Formats: sequence, C-alpha cells, structure tokens
Amino acid sequence: MRTGSEPATARSALRARFWLSLWGLVWAIFGTAVFALTGRFGWAVACGVLWLVVTVDLTMILRHLRQGPHYQPGRDIPSYLPPRR
Repeated sequence: MRTGSEPATARSALRARFWLSLWGLVWAIFGTAVFALTGRFGWAVACGVLWLVVTVDLTMILRHLRQGPHYQPGRDIPSYLPPRR
C-alpha cells in the first residue's frame, strides 16, 4: 500500500544489507591481503579503506537490527502513517 510518504518512512531491508556487507567485507579483506602480498600497495590501501567503510556500515546495520522493530519492522507491523500537515 502506497501512502505518498515513502521517502520519509521507507523501510530498509537490513537483513539483505547485512549479508551483502558481510560478502563485501570478505572480499575487502581478501583483496587487501592479496594486493599486499603481490606488492601492489596502492590497491592494498584502497581495499583497506573499503574494508574500513564496510566495517562501519556493518556495525550500523547490526545496531539497527538490535534496536528492534523501530528500524526493522516485521510483516505483522503496518506501514507508518503519512505525516499530517
């Protein structure tokens, strides 16, 4: 059901974001290690920065998942009502 207020009340698929971030974390760690071992330190630094960004994102996702239905409502919780003007 569309209410017209989706940009303000949209729900994020946190479980999907969690698994995608975990996948990205594995590849960032792998990339950092491989590029460091092969002597391509510029690429190793780039993968290391990506590793840091993914870790921060994963931390925020886990925080929102633990905060409960306010951030990740289940199917039994109805959509938010549009703001009244």
